[in-house]
Amino acid sequence: MLRVFLRFILITMTLGFSSALAAEENSNEIKAVYDLKTGDSKTLERSLISGVMKNSVYYQNQLQELKVKVVIHGDSYKFFQKESKMAEIAKKLKSLHESYGVEFEICKAGLKKNNIPEQSIYPFVKIIPNATVGLIGAQNEGYAYIPLH
Repeated sequence: MLRVFLRFILITMTLGFSSALAAEENSNEIKAVYDLKTGDSKTLERSLISGVMKNSVYYQNQLQELKVKVVIHGDSYKFFQKESKMAEIAKKLKSLHESYGVEFEICKAGLKKNNIPEQSIYPFVKIIPNATVGLIGAQNEGYAYIPLH
């Protein structure tokens, strides 16, 4: 009986310690979701591209990690289409994904409404059912909401 009790105590302590470590790791993670609706390339470059890079450096200096999701809808589809005239911006967006781990999610309902074929979207962009689902999901995961309209 004593053996069973000691095992129970050991397991409980191990689980508690693991939970404490996980909580500590998550406290070093800062999360933001950008609600990207703008079609203005200057706003996109200044607020998203440059902003994510500068904020990532800031949080790294604080020994924290910035985790970013971008939910794409409204007038911003043109930045994520392969055949668009926005190739230079697309390179920067892809770099955000590859270098900073930014997750891009695009609204499937809007693609359909605007007659944009899914295959015309860059492969680093995840297609989600709609923007609302993406924003709700991110906010329920603790992401701070940042509008880019």
